[in-house]
Amino acid sequence: MNKNAQIVKEILDIYFPDPGIPLHHSNPYTLLVAVVLSARSTDAMVNRVTPKLFEKASTPEKMAHLSEAEIREIIKPCGLSPQKAKALRSLSQILVDDFKGKVPATFEELESLPGVGHKTASVVMAQAFDIPAFPVDTHIFRCARRWGLSEGKTVKRVENDLKKIYLPEDWIRLHLQIIHFARKFCKSGRHFVANCPICSVLSK
Repeated sequence: MNKNAQIVKEILDIYFPDPGIPLHHSNPYTLLVAVVLSARSTDAMVNRVTPKLFEKASTPEKMAHLSEAEIREIIKPCGLSPQKAKALRSLSQILVDDFKGKVPATFEELESLPGVGHKTASVVMAQAFDIPAFPVDTHIFRCARRWGLSEGKTVKRVENDLKKIYLPEDWIRLHLQIIHFARKFCKSGRHFVANCPICSVLSK
């Protein structure tokens, strides 16, 4: 582990020793739905929308029975509602038809579902099934580059670099720690190095 990586890990453990999952959910399916909805939206907005959605459809069977229009009306505040409504209804029907209503626990099967890319699959694998994965969102992409953990210009490259630096048993916790830390201290706009517990140390 390089020097920066060790410093980052130590500071993250101090500030966020037990990071919580930002998206509210009760099982692998509701997590999958929440992560799909989070694309180009905020976790706070998703958490405001999902209670109403899950009141009507908290299982693949119930979601598949809703019309796209019904789903779209509920999830509209999250943005991209036509695409997301279509994806949620389709993936729910596939789960019912092909997976006995259960969310699969492999990257290949998850990524075969409509609206589920590698990042979404990584979040579900990590948070629902506790299988080591390192999902890279905009916060992690920004911080990994800012902290000298990666020079990658793509999400895939940054993910690969982080997986090489840190041990698999640390990936899930670090993913959550960086997200929480970035939102509080290491924001994209109006970032002041002196006010960031990590950037201020690394800049010395």
